[in-house]
Amino acid sequence: MPFRMILSFLCLLCINQAIADVRLPKIFDSHMVLQRNKPIPVWGWADAGEKVTVELSGSGITKQIKTIKAGKDGKWILRLNAAEAGGPYQLVVKGKKNVLTLDDVLIGEVWICSGQSNMQWTVKASDNAKEEIAAADYPLIRQFEVPREISLTPEDDLSKGQWKTATPENVGQFTAVGYFFGRELYKKLGIPIGLINTSWGGTIVETWISKEAMKSFNEFSDVVDAMPLSMEALGEKRKTRLTNAIDELQGGLPTAGDVQSWSSASFDDSNWKTIEVPGNFDRKDFQYLDGVVWFRSEFILPDSLAGLSVALSLGTIDDIDDTYVNGIKVGGTTSKTASGRIYILEPSQLHAGKNSIAVRIEDLGGRGGFTGKPEDVKISRGAYEQSLAGTWKFRIESYTDNNQFTGPNDAGTLLYNAMIAPLIPYAMQGAIWYQGESNAGRAFQYRKSFPLMISDWRNRWKEEFPFLFVQLASFNANNGNSKNGSTWAELREAQALTLQALPRTGMAVIHDIGNPQDIHPTNKQDVGKRLALRALEIAYGQNVLSQGPQFQSMQAEGNKLVLSFNNVGSGLIASGKYGYLQGFEIAGADKVFHWAKAEIRDGKVVVWSDTVTDPVAVHYGWADDNMEANLFNKEGLPAAPFRTDTWKGITEEVRFK
Repeated sequence: MPFRMILSFLCLLCINQAIADVRLPKIFDSHMVLQRNKPIPVWGWADAGEKVTVELSGSGITKQIKTIKAGKDGKWILRLNAAEAGGPYQLVVKGKKNVLTLDDVLIGEVWICSGQSNMQWTVKASDNAKEEIAAADYPLIRQFEVPREISLTPEDDLSKGQWKTATPENVGQFTAVGYFFGRELYKKLGIPIGLINTSWGGTIVETWISKEAMKSFNEFSDVVDAMPLSMEALGEKRKTRLTNAIDELQGGLPTAGDVQSWSSASFDDSNWKTIEVPGNFDRKDFQYLDGVVWFRSEFILPDSLAGLSVALSLGTIDDIDDTYVNGIKVGGTTSKTASGRIYILEPSQLHAGKNSIAVRIEDLGGRGGFTGKPEDVKISRGAYEQSLAGTWKFRIESYTDNNQFTGPNDAGTLLYNAMIAPLIPYAMQGAIWYQGESNAGRAFQYRKSFPLMISDWRNRWKEEFPFLFVQLASFNANNGNSKNGSTWAELREAQALTLQALPRTGMAVIHDIGNPQDIHPTNKQDVGKRLALRALEIAYGQNVLSQGPQFQSMQAEGNKLVLSFNNVGSGLIASGKYGYLQGFEIAGADKVFHWAKAEIRDGKVVVWSDTVTDPVAVHYGWADDNMEANLFNKEGLPAAPFRTDTWKGITEEVRFK
């Protein structure tokens, strides 16, 4: 090809590339739901100065056509007029080079669903999943799932995403809390419901706050100033911290020759450090550790079992194990599995008296270690059981770089930048939020950080939209109570204080439907229903009793304290088959709490203890696991846990770093 023709071809190619397609954010797609009764922002990108036309049309709606010129940076935004609920409609966006046509567009109520794993939790993992999925015939309920990504700077778009309808084929992957919330609203309002699911398990509130808002809070400003300039730098910082911790623990990593003897019955592990089993080895001193860790322990086989086979149970292990007894390999897995490890030990592998156990665990990513329950770690035969839970020896063989050194909690703002900023200013009614478990250790600071996040989002959307959230369920996180102190009780208190700090906020109380043994209670249906009640009152102005009793005031009467509540509805009751109140504690000036007797009298609760003659304070449901607290109104809504004192808690000095 002559040089002149090649040059002409290249110039033509450059011209064609310079004329960019008009483009929309990923949140705009067919099957989307737009917010009713509010101006509808539509935005995107085109060539600088390019004329863009946006058209909304369909049966039953007044056709709208609006135009805008892209700015010098190629960005454009316009607002369609507010419209009533309805659809399906068509949204068409035209540029000078291309036309984008979005079909099956609905107008209704749009809610952001955000938080950590209990919001991310899917319908297919919830109660009655099979029945719920089969019954999901709600084509007017739609979900958009935001991809889980992190960024050090605000992104202007998502990497991907689709709007999907609530059908049996799709709904299993919906956020369960969001879906059951949306389903209740749909039944009450009868209009389309859009759910924007932007959630990530295990995340802290600070990662959902913008850098500017973080900087405005004096307790966060120094942390923001110290943030790395790149994700690579952040990863190296975390990796260095891990290697330093390993060096301090055991003087570095072993050689291949060293490891060969670690399964032996005669191996001397006296210089190994100790760890509690079961437990995750990568959640405390060795955060971000993916790799191989060895564990060693012993058990005494009674003479009565000598010559007999015995079952060795280790519970669930994350991820792969090789298990040795007296130096003999007795079992293992070659791939990741969630099933419990139970190995049958033959008489030839055992002897009466002391027997050694060595377990090599390879963590492929995420949590690692013995992840089952203490009662599952044991040896047994028939009615005989010997617990193996407790203190074991451990040593790290190796670690792997799985890009685990950068994650959503490694700095503030990372999820705001990647999972919230690209959604702004999409029109919506409000937000529902289920998070706090990962902030329990900094519960006192959550009194400021949580309202800061809410205010930040409202400022970004330039609207004081309803913000509804779920108070933490009952869960025995760390045996916390009034005696030991409870991080979860203090976090619940911080959540409740947010109701006083900010208008148009609402809280769903769910301690009665939690699971003391599972941080992910599977009854998400009632969570959604209680959030929907709050929405009907706060967002839609309906005259409904949307919450349970809340402590209002206290009055002393001799050795008794009389408590008054609001939101009592048609009356207070003690829920449960026994018919008496539980969960109340009382203390005198010595600050020592005692379990108290309590009864309902004339619409109030009277609390006392025979061991406290001059009471000054009451706790109700003040524990990690507070499931026994059973004060309700007759409408079936539980009272929020509370305390009447302001004595210093165990999280008051803990800060985000």
